[in-house]
Amino acid sequence: MSKKKKSHLKPIVCPYCGRTANLRPTAYVYGDDNLDPEGYLYVCSGYPGHCDAYVGAHRKSMRPKGTLADAALRNKRIKAHRALDAIWKQGYMTRHGAYIWLQNRLNVRERDMHIGMFSDYLCGETIRECTEFMEMHQELEKGGKGIGTRTQITA
Repeated sequence: MSKKKKSHLKPIVCPYCGRTANLRPTAYVYGDDNLDPEGYLYVCSGYPGHCDAYVGAHRKSMRPKGTLADAALRNKRIKAHRALDAIWKQGYMTRHGAYIWLQNRLNVRERDMHIGMFSDYLCGETIRECTEFMEMHQELEKGGKGIGTRTQITA
């Protein structure tokens, strides 16, 4: 970890096995063909073999981007991000507006509105809310009932 400043964070404890997590280069998990060779991850000290929990780290601060997650939760968080991204990428809202809309739908505080911190339950609710939103708007567009062109909702 040359020239990277070690943070003075309290130890990160794995919610799955209770071991501590260590800061490692992404190659530790993804090998040489990873998409972010300059990146870092917090990896459970039980990895590999006993535990597969890890989370990305912010480049400048080296703070974790969320909470440690196993493969199932990482996959669910990816799906939740894709579901939310579809709303703003298809022009129904701005990106910021989509996050505020979801925050209100989930009744989550602003400081907790990070998919990287979401539980399995909140990821599932995100996917459900976003899917319902998209289906409703696509039905309205198909039937011509009120939405002829997409207008961005800003927050």
